[in-house]
Amino acid sequence: MAENKNLDTQEKETKQYIVVRIGGEKFGIDIGYVDNIVRMQKITRVPKAQVYFKGIINLRGEIVPVMSARIKMGLEDDVYTDKSRIIILKLEEKGEIGLIVDEVCEVVTLVVDEIDKPNIDASTIGKDLFINGIGKNGDELISLFEISAIVEEKDNN
Repeated sequence: MAENKNLDTQEKETKQYIVVRIGGEKFGIDIGYVDNIVRMQKITRVPKAQVYFKGIINLRGEIVPVMSARIKMGLEDDVYTDKSRIIILKLEEKGEIGLIVDEVCEVVTLVVDEIDKPNIDASTIGKDLFINGIGKNGDELISLFEISAIVEEKDNN
């Protein structure tokens, strides 16, 4: 019987997340959505776009729209540093979209069973709507992004 217990721990379903910093918090992005991580580059503004939509970049000949995670979450505007990155997300229905983050920290593997779902009622507003779970990495908590809610076209302000 003891051998089977060992097997169970080995076979727990895990998911990998790229941990990014936005403001003072760390967030996890499901690695399945991540196509690329690129350094900050010139972003061409697009007139009359949503306030969180920073513009477009040319990525290897492809035009990729870029949005600010900070503004979308109701935080202050981005301050670009040498750690700022654009996470290129690949979405089936929308193609590629860039998400500006303050810093890419690490890749973590989380056991799916150990991801807590947040208790959110319908009256909750703000950045909590962008979170679909809380993962534990050692003694650190990482809020896991609900990617579809972040890239949703609707303006949440």
